[in-house]
Amino acid sequence: MYLHLGQNVMVRNRDIIGIFDLDNTTWSFRTRRLLERAEREGRVASIGEDLPRSFVLAEDRAGTPTVYLTPLSPAALAARAERNSFE
Repeated sequence: MYLHLGQNVMVRNRDIIGIFDLDNTTWSFRTRRLLERAEREGRVASIGEDLPRSFVLAEDRAGTPTVYLTPLSPAALAARAERNSFE
């Protein structure tokens, strides 16, 4: 199954490492460092032009992690992921 992150971007459920709330997680030095490193390495994909509310950390087929910044809330993404797991 796939999780729709917005703007026609979909990620396989099994490739998702985590769904994180930007407001809560960016207080952590480690999270900021992860996001900064991903940005430097060109592994950040911004979905849409709206202010991002969450980020999804997922691996591609080669095992390289990618950060997807999405305007959808973490609760909405988690509900979609859960709904897809039962279909």
